Amino acid sequence: MNFYAISALVNVITSIVLGLLILFADRRNRVNQLFFLFAFSLATWGFAYFLWQIAGDPVSALFWAHALMAGAIFIPFFDYHFVVRFLGLQRRLRWFVWFGYAAAVFFSIVNWTPLFISSVLPQSGFPFWPMAGPLFLPFLIIWILYAAAHVKLLFDRLRTTVNIEEGAQIKYILIGTAIGYAGGCTNYFLWYGIPVLPFGNFAVAIYIIFVAYAILKHGLFSMKVIATDFIVFALWLFVFIRMLLAEAATEQLINGGLLFVLLIVGTLLIRSVDREVEQRERIEKLAQELAETNERQTTLMHFVTHEVKGYLAKDEGAFAALADGDFGALPEPLKPFVAQALAQTRLGVNSVLNILKASNLKTGTTAYKKEPFDLAELAANSVEKLKAAAEGKGLALTLAVDQGGAPYTVTGDKAEIGDHVLRNLIDNAINYTPSGSIAVSLKKQDGRIVFAVKDTGIGITDDDKKRLFTEGGHGKDSITVNVHSTGYGLFIAKSIVEAHGGTIRAESEGEGKGSVFIIELPS
Repeated sequence: MNFYAISALVNVITSIVLGLLILFADRRNRVNQLFFLFAFSLATWGFAYFLWQIAGDPVSALFWAHALMAGAIFIPFFDYHFVVRFLGLQRRLRWFVWFGYAAAVFFSIVNWTPLFISSVLPQSGFPFWPMAGPLFLPFLIIWILYAAAHVKLLFDRLRTTVNIEEGAQIKYILIGTAIGYAGGCTNYFLWYGIPVLPFGNFAVAIYIIFVAYAILKHGLFSMKVIATDFIVFALWLFVFIRMLLAEAATEQLINGGLLFVLLIVGTLLIRSVDREVEQRERIEKLAQELAETNERQTTLMHFVTHEVKGYLAKDEGAFAALADGDFGALPEPLKPFVAQALAQTRLGVNSVLNILKASNLKTGTTAYKKEPFDLAELAANSVEKLKAAAEGKGLALTLAVDQGGAPYTVTGDKAEIGDHVLRNLIDNAINYTPSGSIAVSLKKQDGRIVFAVKDTGIGITDDDKKRLFTEGGHGKDSITVNVHSTGYGLFIAKSIVEAHGGTIRAESEGEGKGSVFIIELPS
């Protein structure tokens, strides 16, 4: 078996494997379908070329010469149509595409007559080289015309495209075209008795590899997939050629068995890599969707900050002015209505502020003004401000500070810790305690300051504990007890405490048995 026969087999295997790979990557894509037809034409040409090279008599050699041209005739036209479709020019160039197919059909018919291949004769060491008939030259001219048109389309797009990825793809196709067509052209000199050997025959495989890579790079496949496919394919090809060149039957059997094993292992490897890439692509898609959702949420937060918050603040100011008599004394029937409207508006403002606060904490845009302050004094102020709300529900609210631990100096943002941590925990205890008492305590333990709020309220189940400090998290029955809860209060408190190097946790013996919220801060 000579070099040219082996190169033909290389072209066959390369065309079939990559043609199927592209087709199965997206069977409904017309670009992929046309590439497969182009690859199938190359494989048909290559297989008949191989059989022509090993033919032992002029009759069979002439038959396989006709057969190889049956595949070769369609190569430039499928290739041109593929490029037209790849560039999205099918409407503008459809007539030129169909003229090419019409020419291909015509030459396919005359191919089996002496008008196309007159005979086979010895040429430059080849025993049966085909000689051109009178219609072979018109075919060759059209073949070159479509190859040149193909290159011009790619160059025109390359000069005008602003898409970096598309430009890279076109460069790969152009490089492959230059190599493939230059190599393929070396087959036609001997048809006219010009002593140039078809040494570039192997370049056809390089061409199809470059074009396949350009398509796959644009599609769902990554470099990892392509590299894996090419390495596995190269191993298959290497062992297959070794099997063909082996002279001893035992060596052929060994190489055949090795090829069989490599086919199985290589297929499994390719499938595993494909699955890995598909999973990664799904993750990337989900990540992109999440990023888009976050962007929309940021836009919504911006709207809430500048619009909704502003409307509510204006309403709060108006109702407060009415309640304070800034516009004169209100009629008695209106006073309860205004007081209720003011209270509801303030709840709305607080809900919006909590949501905005949680969003800022989540995105890391909250800035803290940290300086030393007395946590005991801050705790006492918080208890004092909420005592009226507790007494309004008939609850006893007390504060116990372990005097042996003084001073309770903490370095942090006093306003953030006071408003969103201490007051939030005490306010929650009031809201979720129908009756009984709330005990606030402050002490030092193991070099840390421990602040605790213990109540006799509805308690916390084990399932509720999992949701307590999450964004928007509610206990199972908490919303029925406090209908105004946004579920952001504990999330905000946890974020602030952790930003100050502390921890926060909740303890409860179960539903209906009260709870205790404990904060530990560095002293």
